[in-house]
Amino acid sequence: MISIDPVLLEEYLEAHSSAPNAVLQELYRDTHLHQMNPRMASGPVQGKLLELLCKMLQPKLVLEIGTFTGYSSICMAQGIGETARIISIEANREYEDTIRKYFKKAKVEDKIELIIGDAKDIIPTLPDSFDLVFIDADKISYPTYYETIVEKVRSGGFILADNVLWEGKVLHPNPKERDTQALVAFNERVTKDPRVENVLLPLRDGLMLIRKK
Repeated sequence: MISIDPVLLEEYLEAHSSAPNAVLQELYRDTHLHQMNPRMASGPVQGKLLELLCKMLQPKLVLEIGTFTGYSSICMAQGIGETARIISIEANREYEDTIRKYFKKAKVEDKIELIIGDAKDIIPTLPDSFDLVFIDADKISYPTYYETIVEKVRSGGFILADNVLWEGKVLHPNPKERDTQALVAFNERVTKDPRVENVLLPLRDGLMLIRKK
C-alpha cells in the first residue's frame, strides 16, 4: 500500500474542490490568526461538503451544536433554501462577536439563530422535527447530545458528527483519555442503534453520517 502524506493529501483535496468565497476565506484566516485551536473550524473541504449536503437534502430546519467562529454555519446557510433556518448553539461567549460579524458579512444572519449557552440545557427546549443536525462541540458530551437530539430528528432526517476518529485515537483508546472514550462510546452506540443507519467517513478527522429510519 502506498503511504500518503496527510498534509499533501489535504492540499490535494482542497485544490480539487470548489474554493470557498471571499468571506469564508477571510474568516478562516481570522480564525487561524486569533483563536486557539483554529483547526476546530470545518475548513474548505468539509465546509463545501456541508454546503452541498444542504443543497441535496434541502433541510427546512437545521440544528448545529458547536458554532466555534461560524465557518460551518455559513457553509450550511449557503446551502439551504431562502425560507429554511439554522439554530446554532455555542457554549463559549468569547466567540460571539466574531460569529455575528461574519454572519453579517456573509449576509446569512437572517437564516441563523445563534444561541449562546450549554447545548445540554438548550436542546430539550427546542422544537422537534429537525431535518439535519451537525454535532461539532465538546467530545465528551457526544453520547449525551446524540441521545438528546435523535428523537428530535424527523424520520428520514440526518445527523452529522465531526471528529469521530479523533486523530486515530479511537483505534487504540487510552482508558485515561475521557474524550477518546466518549467518542468510542458514541461510535459504538450509533452503530448499534436500530433507529438509524450510518456510515463513518474518513474525511479530515472523521465524519459520521447518520440517517434516522
